[in-house]
Amino acid sequence: MNTRHHSIAIVGAGLGGLTLARILHVHGIPATVYEADPSAESRAQGGQLDIHEGDGQRALEDAGLTDAFRAIIHEGAEASRVLDQHGKLLFDAPDDGMARRPEVLRGDLRRILLDSLPDQTVQWGYKVTGVQPLGGGRHELTFADGSTVTSSLLVGADGAWSKIRPLLSNAEPEYIGTTFIETYLYDVDERHTATADAVGVGAMYALTPGRGIIAHRETGNILHAYVELNRSAEWIAGIDFTDAAATARVAAEFEGWAPELTALITDGETAPVARMIHTLPDGHRWDRVPGVTLLGDAAHLMPPSGDGANLAMFDGAELAKAIAAHPDDIEAALTAYEQALFPRSESFYADAHEILDLCLGDRAPFGLIDLFNSDPQGQDGGQG
Repeated sequence: MNTRHHSIAIVGAGLGGLTLARILHVHGIPATVYEADPSAESRAQGGQLDIHEGDGQRALEDAGLTDAFRAIIHEGAEASRVLDQHGKLLFDAPDDGMARRPEVLRGDLRRILLDSLPDQTVQWGYKVTGVQPLGGGRHELTFADGSTVTSSLLVGADGAWSKIRPLLSNAEPEYIGTTFIETYLYDVDERHTATADAVGVGAMYALTPGRGIIAHRETGNILHAYVELNRSAEWIAGIDFTDAAATARVAAEFEGWAPELTALITDGETAPVARMIHTLPDGHRWDRVPGVTLLGDAAHLMPPSGDGANLAMFDGAELAKAIAAHPDDIEAALTAYEQALFPRSESFYADAHEILDLCLGDRAPFGLIDLFNSDPQGQDGGQG
């Protein structure tokens, strides 16, 4: 089997990798994206994201996709409310219509990025199983089917468990003791009226120290919830989330809570999915290695704070612009990109830990309410 060569190889067709490929294309620079998924439709792409003015929206503007982005906004979804565990309303902020952080579905956002790329830019069904430095900044990727490609520039946009990161860093993600359990309810206004009323038209936070339920109303009459628990890895491993009994086990952690809230657990219409929260060391960085770099969670995995998707897209945009500014000197481009990347991402680590503490720490839910009162449009309480 012949080895192909691509000057720029991007591993991972998430939002960051696709933003990088799109803006390179805008500048007339070809790139190839390798993605393990067999197709764009092979799995769900997650829930709703709020896209921030300072990074996500700027990246989409650089990509020439502002109009396409505006067409997929879920109007009114910036509304936020906080309830106590008995369903009492503690805080309510309607969508003010200013669209500072408009909400969109991750899948819709990924679609407009994919649609903006030339055919064959994304190579589906290419799962990386190995990567080998060849010297001179070149690398060889090996895929599960035995095929190989080489690159002059390799970008790891492949998330928390990046196969590219070990070329640059020995850091590995560590579990922080918090797990989000994902559930969905459908046809909620007809079939789950009390819960739909409790969640409202945007985001709902019901939080106490160590446990909470966060839910978003999504387009299509859907409620998408994250049940948050501070529990050990052993506790999570002791639950078989493919078994119907898993729902009862999780719901038992919320005994005494209002039924319209626990219905987000007990009435879930998909199997619950446990997402154990892992992070890289705060301020993760690496020494410059020729011909390779990282973006998004591969570079700076941190607790969910609403910033992850935005930072990944912004990373992709900034890397693309650095490459366009130094088309004949990849090392100069990577140096410029990383010199800005490290302090930029480091500044978000403390915020991410603080937001998680406001949601599940000793002051929950009143710490989050204080944050919303100080800047109602400034945070989204840990999703995205």
